[in-house]
Amino acid sequence: MRKYLAISLLAVTLLAVYYEGGIPKRVADKVAPPAPTKAKVTFVELGSVNCIPCRAMQPVMRGLEKKFGDQIRIVFYDVWQDEAPAKTYNIRVIPTQVFLDEDGRELHRYEGFYPLAQIESLLRAKGLRALNGG
Repeated sequence: MRKYLAISLLAVTLLAVYYEGGIPKRVADKVAPPAPTKAKVTFVELGSVNCIPCRAMQPVMRGLEKKFGDQIRIVFYDVWQDEAPAKTYNIRVIPTQVFLDEDGRELHRYEGFYPLAQIESLLRAKGLRALNGG
């Protein structure tokens, strides 16, 4: 068990040194919630531009914006650059997706890569309609 703990600590240390020369500093304890919007759903993506599954979410987010337009607001936080959003949303892994209603209440949460088709189904169930009948 000690061997695995030591290897894990070494890996975390090496990653911290590799990315930005160290562990990101705490910017704030809280993150302001996304500003009010006319969108029916706010999709908060918590990940990093340096994480492979997180990068795979980028085209998914663009696809959702294109398909649902102003009905959805997408907010991305790079939690390796600023850990405050990770604390605010209590995430354990990245990427994590948090979906909020118009009042900022959490509707749904998912950990890991979230396929576009599954998110579309969720959004349709929450009353969003694809633009141009798509």
